Amino acid sequence: MTRRGDAGTAQAWAALGGGPPATVEFDPVRSPLAARLPVRELARATVGACSLAAADLLAHRNGTPPPPVRVHEGAVATAFVSERHLRIAGRAPVWFAPLSRFWRTADGWVRTHANYPHHRARLLGAAGVPDPGDDDALVTRVAEVFATRPAAAIEEDVSAAGGLAVAVRGVSAERHPLVETRSVGGGERGLPPAATPASGVRVLDLTRVFAGPVATRTLALLGADVLRLDPPGLPEDGDTLSDTGLGKRSAVLDLAVDRDVFEGLLSTADVVVTGYRPGALDRFGLAPDALLERRPGLVVAQLCAWGWTGPRAGRRGFDSLVQAGSGIAVVEGDDDRPGALPAQALDHGTGYLLAAAVLRGLAERAETGGRHVRLSLAGTASWLLHDLRQSDVDDSLSVPAQYDPAPFVTELDSPSGALRHARSPIGYDGVPTAWSPPSRWGADRAEWLR
Repeated sequence: MTRRGDAGTAQAWAALGGGPPATVEFDPVRSPLAARLPVRELARATVGACSLAAADLLAHRNGTPPPPVRVHEGAVATAFVSERHLRIAGRAPVWFAPLSRFWRTADGWVRTHANYPHHRARLLGAAGVPDPGDDDALVTRVAEVFATRPAAAIEEDVSAAGGLAVAVRGVSAERHPLVETRSVGGGERGLPPAATPASGVRVLDLTRVFAGPVATRTLALLGADVLRLDPPGLPEDGDTLSDTGLGKRSAVLDLAVDRDVFEGLLSTADVVVTGYRPGALDRFGLAPDALLERRPGLVVAQLCAWGWTGPRAGRRGFDSLVQAGSGIAVVEGDDDRPGALPAQALDHGTGYLLAAAVLRGLAERAETGGRHVRLSLAGTASWLLHDLRQSDVDDSLSVPAQYDPAPFVTELDSPSGALRHARSPIGYDGVPTAWSPPSRWGADRAEWLR
């Protein structure tokens, strides 16, 4: 059985500025992404729209009709929990640290994120709890402290200390757009014919953790030369990099010191993708308009957690925190405790939409020149909460009872050892099926390969 298109994919394609409604064929499975909210529909739509954008760019480059687009929902479901399928030399990574969790407060709940050492230290400092080096004792002590304080006060105190905590709230009327796009003009140039959509495209990747890296690893699969740049002293978790660093290289660059190196890279770049808070990179000359002035025709793609306006816009955030602050945790919870989506769907879904927005910008660059696109986890959360609808198709009549991820997982050798990882879910006739191994953090030179 195949299903031809769906409303969610049409919504995502329209938000990306796609032309007439395009066709995606889906091979359905009894999805493991079941939830109260339409998570399966979000996953299917974001991958479908990204696949359409890839096929469309390939057609633009070669002057041919777009290849047929067909997406297997088994591949989508597997990719949306790619971190759970990851094995590094046979080892299963641990993704959430003991202090990354829900905590009961005096008036409700708060969600914290403390996977990184500096976030852990800031959270404990705001709570006034010393670190005894015993995680069990530490969790007990923090729970005692938070149980006496209002959730909103905890959020403000931890945020002021540079940590990450969000009071769990119900669904509000606040909305964020799914995709924001503006054409800037200048530097109108197309791309030559090629076998893959992003072949020869140079991408500077200034993103971290999941959503941004999901976008840039997708661009790498489609042929782009993706160079990830990180500041010194802030290493990425090696396990995370093994998952989201596929196909990419990793270099360390101090923008305050090595500005000439960055400018040299920018002078021949096609795309810059950033994943920091609004305004955080402006002091380095990385505001979108400043980049587009120095490199006309550039596609600048920005990603943030909380949207580009509103009271939390300037704060750090992760998928789990946006779920807590947007109302998703309440919808997916019960009377006694908040819940969570069956996947980090905001990260993965926004990542595929971000890659699609870049591909759309490259396809239209010959006519419109430079492009600035903005997405956020909050925008994807708004879409999930307010616009997407559960599918009304009864798959029980035609879909096997068991979903088997095995066909959508593969292995390769990497600098960290044998790597088992989820395959890309992007689907069109002729799509590449394999990445090169991920680099270790900071192991590469800050230069283009080709």
